Amino acid sequence: MNAYIERTIESVKTRYSNEPEFCQTVEEVLSSLEPVVDMHPEYEKFDILGRMVEPERMFTFRVCWEDDNHQWHTNTGYRCQFNGSIGPYKGGIRFQRNVNPSIMKFLGFEQTFKNSLTGLPIGGGKGGSDFDPSGKSDGEIMRFCQSFMQALYRYIGPDTDVPAGDMGVGGREIGYLFGEYRRLKGKFENGVLTGKGFSYGGSRIRPEATGYGAVYYLENVLRDDGEELAGKTIACAGFGNVTWGICKKATELGAKVVTLSGPDGYVYDPDGVCTPEKIDYLVAMRASGRNKVKDYADKFGVEFHEGEKPWGVKVDIVMPSAMQNDVRMDSAKKIAANHIRYYIEVANMPTTNDALRFLMAQPDIIVAPSKAVNAGGVATSALEMSQNSERLVWTAEEVDRQLHTIMDTIYKNSVDAAARNGLGYNLVAGANIAGFERVADAMIQQGVF
Repeated sequence: MNAYIERTIESVKTRYSNEPEFCQTVEEVLSSLEPVVDMHPEYEKFDILGRMVEPERMFTFRVCWEDDNHQWHTNTGYRCQFNGSIGPYKGGIRFQRNVNPSIMKFLGFEQTFKNSLTGLPIGGGKGGSDFDPSGKSDGEIMRFCQSFMQALYRYIGPDTDVPAGDMGVGGREIGYLFGEYRRLKGKFENGVLTGKGFSYGGSRIRPEATGYGAVYYLENVLRDDGEELAGKTIACAGFGNVTWGICKKATELGAKVVTLSGPDGYVYDPDGVCTPEKIDYLVAMRASGRNKVKDYADKFGVEFHEGEKPWGVKVDIVMPSAMQNDVRMDSAKKIAANHIRYYIEVANMPTTNDALRFLMAQPDIIVAPSKAVNAGGVATSALEMSQNSERLVWTAEEVDRQLHTIMDTIYKNSVDAAARNGLGYNLVAGANIAGFERVADAMIQQGVF
């Protein structure tokens, strides 16, 4: 490995030894950059890697809120503004019990590369809190969001940092966050948040965009492999917006998703999540606040596997679409044993480093990385920012057309980056290099600070 890359990885592991998710992500990304770093000594001269693995700034703040029984609670809020060299910081807000500084940094670091891949002028950031919205009333969630924004509003803005939704933060939460921001600022700055409701500046198809974009990327992979999507079976995880979008677009294009998962286990539906009733039920499951995928099995009479993950199911395509580190070595071995051809990451870093290296080493498996596959969500958020800036409202067809073009370009740029650096058809390394080059060049051109 290039000595500069190796030193940077070891430095991060030493300084952040108690932040495993962040260290894992830095190692995965930097270890694939050797060809481009070898060809550009100026990256070491200006310590681009050392600067790129350190957030530009990170805020931690207290969030106090009152429950329906008038009991007060205190959570921790975060905003990691990782890299703003190509545009305002852009990345979601996540409300989940396991949120911590390591997860915020790893998501912000990944977001920087992902946003660069879109070709749009947006930097990388991430935020959230260790607040768990499951089982909370609307009033409790509203009061929490208002308190969260009371601390966050000082650090965000249309040209500074534009948060969006993520796990645990959907349209309802974005509405409460925006309402409090508007009250505090006394301005209708609708470009400060994306994923908003359509009635107050949101974009068409934003909830489905990550799933739609993942399917568009998958189509490119299949086309270059001489295949088509129609007739294929897909294993997904979760049942949130991303998986819902995959189900909708896959059904439209003649494929079918046959697994969903939740904290309680997974369901296997051999007929596919491909009727309006089934697809709409995913929305009802999310709205229920129960967070149990078994509800789907009970309603539609399909298999439920308690406490298990769906990665041992025999399908054509595996698309992990729930959360980080969902696919570990034991699952990777099951995927390989099933002779699955296409492993398409959708969630942020859903595969542990050892499992990813194992899958990439299998000669018959094509691996596509999350930072490229799931970029459709943030790309559509950037399209929402454009509409807000220009006071325009685009049709769903226009947004979908632009999204499709962006995903095709991300795929092409990733393939080209790997090929020109002598790495063959390596979608993981290609995405890392293509995302890195744009940010690194902008950092050099702007000087050292």
